[in-house]
Amino acid sequence: MLYNLLLDIIKYTIAGIGIIYIAFYLFKPYLDKSNNIQLLELKKEIAAQTLPLRLQAYERLILFTERINPSNLLIRLNDSSYTAADLHAVIVSDIRTEYQHNVTQQIYVSLQAWGVVKRMKDDTLALVNSAAKGMPANATGLDLSKVILTHLGTLEKNPYDVATAMIRQDIEELF
Repeated sequence: MLYNLLLDIIKYTIAGIGIIYIAFYLFKPYLDKSNNIQLLELKKEIAAQTLPLRLQAYERLILFTERINPSNLLIRLNDSSYTAADLHAVIVSDIRTEYQHNVTQQIYVSLQAWGVVKRMKDDTLALVNSAAKGMPANATGLDLSKVILTHLGTLEKNPYDVATAMIRQDIEELF
């Protein structure tokens, strides 16, 4: 009798486990689909919130590229009373300040876009520094400006236009 009771308990337990397994197996696709739908809705909400921030970041990178373009930078910063050394210091300070002001934008843009901006900043600083090294001690800010713009004019393609195009291409990938 005890043997039959134990055998019945084992049979019912195995049958119960089998039913639970079959029920789980039948409901698993539904649960997975429900989780996937919730995940997609969450991603959609996040994208809706971050898209304006990302577009603003790209906008600021374009603005930064335009602001450090020597043709715009020299017009904005040039003062006839500057010596070449003074203008050099003002330009370097302005570029670094602009960069520090926009450094947080790298969170919202692609690595490629941020790399372009960082390289543009480094290349601009190198251009200004190399132009300032070749200047005589009594050179004026206007002389430094001419050397910088002359060097920029000798380049086959304007690197600032190329950088802007690359950033715009990166923006187009968002849509």
